[in-house]
Amino acid sequence: MHTISENMSEKVFNNDKKSVSRIISKIETGNSNSIEILKELHKNTGRAYRIGITGPPGAGKSTLTNQITKYYRQQNKTVGIIAVDPTSPFTGGALLGDRVRMSEIGCDDGVFIRSMATRGSFGGLSRKTIDAADVLDAAGYEIIIFETVGVGQSELDIAKAADTTIVVLIPESGDSIQAMKAGLMEIADFFVLNKSDRQGADTAITAIRTILMFKNHSDKDWKPTIIKAIASENGGTKDIVDEIERHKNYLLNNEMLQKNRQKNYKVRIKEIVEELIKDELWKDHRDKSLEESIVKVTIGETSPYQVAETLFREFKSSI
Repeated sequence: MHTISENMSEKVFNNDKKSVSRIISKIETGNSNSIEILKELHKNTGRAYRIGITGPPGAGKSTLTNQITKYYRQQNKTVGIIAVDPTSPFTGGALLGDRVRMSEIGCDDGVFIRSMATRGSFGGLSRKTIDAADVLDAAGYEIIIFETVGVGQSELDIAKAADTTIVVLIPESGDSIQAMKAGLMEIADFFVLNKSDRQGADTAITAIRTILMFKNHSDKDWKPTIIKAIASENGGTKDIVDEIERHKNYLLNNEMLQKNRQKNYKVRIKEIVEELIKDELWKDHRDKSLEESIVKVTIGETSPYQVAETLFREFKSSI
């Protein structure tokens, strides 16, 4: 007899869109069944190629996502999109013109679009977003695109979720590129300078190239390129998709795709374990014990370290 999770999994494997959507909703709300379903789905994951598109607000990431998706659909590839940018047209916060553009792919049977909250994740992607990508992967989507807002140094999560990470900038980014150097600039497999017909495009490209010159590359290392685009006019889309393919081939030829995924799984498993420990640690009675200790800490009768060590010893003895 099939369990509920096995029945749901079978529907996902058959790309039943309602079931896919329902499971992602369960993941978002933390439904207890969702973990069991994810366990069942995992055997059918790993086939999708995952692309991260990030960059500062207003860089045109959603328009770019739209054009890339249409290009892949012309190649008969199915596409799943997870939008975690609060300014994205997918989340309903866009101008009417953007919504009309999104409807072009939103009505396509070969496209699945889902907007998700960041759930307090500083990197812009939460574990639940990556879980949702696994659902789309198991459902057979060949390309999965994460679209997320870039917020400087903290925008590192996307590099742990995507096989290829694209950082989208605009000519106006030129003055602030130096400030981005420690975060957003480090994760790009390549850059797209969108709205490249605007004044300041050449200055922005020079600034990006200057930063890339300071990175230590061996002859075998992948070297990020800069692609000019005008996404609103579909300019540069083919070049972007070609560069994604070139990066994918580089990873495969150098046996790095699986190695990168293994490294990302290691980080992900550690995060899951840490969350399980945290949930167990802060069971009701320990939370109450902490509350009772706060007054003593505040008046100096004990220290935060002593309280923490007591709680930890109690936790260890209960295992």
